[in-house]
Amino acid sequence: MEDVGEGTGRPLLVVDDDRKLCGLIRDYLSPLGWNVAMRHTGTEGLEEALTGNYEAVILDVMMPGMDGFDVLRELRKSSSIPVLMLTAMGEEADRIVGLEMGADDYLPKTFSSRELLARLRAVTRRAVVQEPADGNPTGDLVVAELRLNESTHVASRGDETLDLTALEFAILATLMKAKGRVKSREALLEDVSERRFDVFDRSIDVHVSQLRKKLGDDAKAPRFIQTVRGVGYKLVDPS
Repeated sequence: MEDVGEGTGRPLLVVDDDRKLCGLIRDYLSPLGWNVAMRHTGTEGLEEALTGNYEAVILDVMMPGMDGFDVLRELRKSSSIPVLMLTAMGEEADRIVGLEMGADDYLPKTFSSRELLARLRAVTRRAVVQEPADGNPTGDLVVAELRLNESTHVASRGDETLDLTALEFAILATLMKAKGRVKSREALLEDVSERRFDVFDRSIDVHVSQLRKKLGDDAKAPRFIQTVRGVGYKLVDPS
């Protein structure tokens, strides 16, 4: 079992039964400021993710015993740590399942080192709570009973605090800032991910669908997030 190496790098957990791939990821990211720990079973990976203080988890889907989906399902019961999932062939079904379960992003195992670094930086950047330069918290975004504060990273509907992933929080913030205006899928993806997606990548639809469920929205007659067919989404004040 490999522990986090010595040093002051940014702590990252890689959970994959492919020891060679884990080593390659560590060797690439370590000189770039990451302190990489590795676990090679889902059970060990889940335990480490829950007890360690990591900025992100890179999680393989296909592992014997407890697979990546099982790990993610258990992890999301108590943690919103950014999770970047690895799929053997980049299968769309695996991607959709992972996103619906709360993964922040995905990569096929044919990824390039630059793409890995870009995706990793994006998911960790979204999870960071940014304080304004003057030290004062920013004002709340409010639409009807929805309230969101980017400084405290808290979103609520009425008296209920919403349990959102980092990406869902970012999508909601973007839509609330553009209240009443349509945001195209491409614009949403660029706003919340800070990277360009392939035009046919429909992952944003999955995240919006999950966000709607958490808002108590009915997709057929939504109160908050409306679909503008062929264009994108907009958030409206139901009152």
